[in-house]
Amino acid sequence: MSEVIVAGGGPAGLAAAIAARQAGFDVSLFDGARPPIDKACGEGIMPDGLAALQRLGVTIPPSQACSFRGIRFIDDSHSVGAEFANGVGYGIRRVLLHELMMQHAATLGVRLHWGARVAGISAGSIEVDGRRVPFGWLVCADGQNSPLRKKSGLFASASARIRYGFRRHYRVSNWTDFVEVHWADRGQMYVTPIAQDQVCVAFITSDLGLRFDAALPKFVKLAVRLRDAEVEGTTIGAVTASRRLRRVHAGRVALIGEAAGSVDAITGEGLSIAFRQAFELAAAMRANRLDLYQKSHERITRVPRNMSRLLLSLDRRQRFRQRVLGALEREQGAFERMLAIHTGSGSVREVGLQQALRFGWKLVNA
Repeated sequence: MSEVIVAGGGPAGLAAAIAARQAGFDVSLFDGARPPIDKACGEGIMPDGLAALQRLGVTIPPSQACSFRGIRFIDDSHSVGAEFANGVGYGIRRVLLHELMMQHAATLGVRLHWGARVAGISAGSIEVDGRRVPFGWLVCADGQNSPLRKKSGLFASASARIRYGFRRHYRVSNWTDFVEVHWADRGQMYVTPIAQDQVCVAFITSDLGLRFDAALPKFVKLAVRLRDAEVEGTTIGAVTASRRLRRVHAGRVALIGEAAGSVDAITGEGLSIAFRQAFELAAAMRANRLDLYQKSHERITRVPRNMSRLLLSLDRRQRFRQRVLGALEREQGAFERMLAIHTGSGSVREVGLQQALRFGWKLVNA
């Protein structure tokens, strides 16, 4: 019997498997797909996520990634950016990240079963391709629409905010060492450098009928940058959701990654959240107390969830967005402090009431 079975072999599932193996568990991972496994995402890892990945023992060769040193918000009238206070982030192709994590998991002794779909759960066992496999702990990492979550009696909030994302790669001379978030009336496009001559451009919108090519001209500054750039590969899409669960465990079953709830992709924190959850879950299983994981999960997701609400309040509200970006331009330190809070190198308490009031005054008078 495997002490820990992980259902789902994306980055969240691989992180859970690696952390459990580091904690001394016997681990098997099952996924119905076969590598390489890709997904429409921004392909950026924030500094806190990169630190967690390194703690997992996964090293990203510099030749396979591109570092970025901060975040910049851009619209037709404003540009405001800040550098990270806690290192750099990395842009890396999703398939390359998956390959590195998969290799490391195998090196640690995780048994990887690809093309093996987990179809059901019963008391102390899962069903895989018609056979029963017993477990001590089951970790469900099967995505935001997790079938295993439902089978475990854990249900997501019905009030999820759904948006639609598309990802495309461009072969172009890299013009930035920041992640750029471009704002327009019907969504955002964010640019992540992933090589010296390549960028990943992700488009997120609430408009189901709007596609990448129709949206790009609305982002005037970005459209100029990409006018003569070569599109590489195909454009792929996915759904991004802001979804919260009351509980992320039941009995000896725990959820991780998007199966455990998600924040909108605009935060850029999806991978960071999953990597940090992996350590907390491994420790909770070792202590035989999944209630500890519940508390850690709430702590890890609190700031990204609040940041998601803040950023989404700017979506489709042009005048309010312009006032906020204008105020951030005039109060440069405010954006730096927001970014520090977002990436875990600062706290709301450190910002202080006086600075918050000063930014609020600039916003009112924008």
